[in-house]
Amino acid sequence: NRQPGKRHHKQSGILTMSKEIAVLGAGMHPWGKWGHNFVQYGVAAAREALADAGVPWQDVSFVSGGATVRCGYPGYVAGATFAQALGWQGAEVNTSYAACASGSQALAAARNKILAGECEVALVVGADTTPKGFLAPAGGYRPEDPDWVRFYLGITNPTYFALYARRRMDVYGDTLEDFAAVKVKNSRIGSKNPRARYRKCFTAEDVAASAMVADPLRLMDICATSDGGAALIVSSLDYARRMGKENAPRVAAISTVTPTFASGVVEMPDIATDSAAAEGIEAHAFRSMLPLKAYEEAGIGPEDVDLAEVYDLSTALELDWIEDLGLAARGEAAALLRAGDTSLGGKIPVNVSGGLACFGEAVPAQALAQVCELTWQLRGEAGDRQVEGARVGITANQGLFGHGSSVILSR
Repeated sequence: NRQPGKRHHKQSGILTMSKEIAVLGAGMHPWGKWGHNFVQYGVAAAREALADAGVPWQDVSFVSGGATVRCGYPGYVAGATFAQALGWQGAEVNTSYAACASGSQALAAARNKILAGECEVALVVGADTTPKGFLAPAGGYRPEDPDWVRFYLGITNPTYFALYARRRMDVYGDTLEDFAAVKVKNSRIGSKNPRARYRKCFTAEDVAASAMVADPLRLMDICATSDGGAALIVSSLDYARRMGKENAPRVAAISTVTPTFASGVVEMPDIATDSAAAEGIEAHAFRSMLPLKAYEEAGIGPEDVDLAEVYDLSTALELDWIEDLGLAARGEAAALLRAGDTSLGGKIPVNVSGGLACFGEAVPAQALAQVCELTWQLRGEAGDRQVEGARVGITANQGLFGHGSSVILSR
């Protein structure tokens, strides 16, 4: 009974006034393994976003950057780094680090600045240059660091992805063929995305023939690490109206909540759920908590969503996210997939950008890339990937140490 664009506003203890801001421009540097400095990707994305918005760089009074911890001190102070690279003009700067949710945290900082009346126009930008292979912690001996400990034990990121996949198989009856179907779906649509790194269509046979990484997941079930950059120009609604862009997509909600005790699922970099002393306390799944605040803040529900961009670090995780967002009941995401409902033209298209399967992960840019895709979709500018009649989109993203995000755009 979903109707695209229909919104059911609810009473909320969170919202006492509008928290919406306008998205005037979006820009991306294509994902790949280019081997350049991350600043180059971020500046290219920022310039594209400025041109897309029709906003002079001098009008931007706040620059909010997503930090990258792999690129030295300039990455730690990314907001200032990008502001300097674009040309100092007096804008205030901010840098946010929240692992894979860094881009959303940077967007939240810009939104807060705008809603506080302290700026009218902000640039939000994230970019990364990644090493080959696993994203690993810094070297040394640090037993007090949970991320270091799990790598010391041999628990890389794909190990967690494999555990989640195995859980779906054991609890819901999902199959290897279901996981492969996610890759096939995403590669088909990602082949039409000029900004994607991987633009080849893959078959289920290709997935089955790829190397085993962490049973039951094979190489093509798991996303790569990539270089890339993404940027947004956001503004107050009043500024958008003065520019004649009152119909621009709006950020209707941003959720960056942290986990709630007691944890029901092992999350990176933990090596166990909460203690058995929590017996009798309701267990929570962190990923399912992220969209709840977003829905409440936007005054809508899952039934109002027209498309979703989710963090498919693995094929099986895309199915988890579909259920976490409330787009399917627990255990029913694979059925939606098999019916074609999550494909372009289906009831609830998921990852019409091609997702991480086609991009790989450029950590501080990835959450912003999701919002860029929703922006183009809501403006009807996605070309062969366009979701017809898209009015409301949602993102889902998760990083280490209790970080995650869900952003809702509407028009």
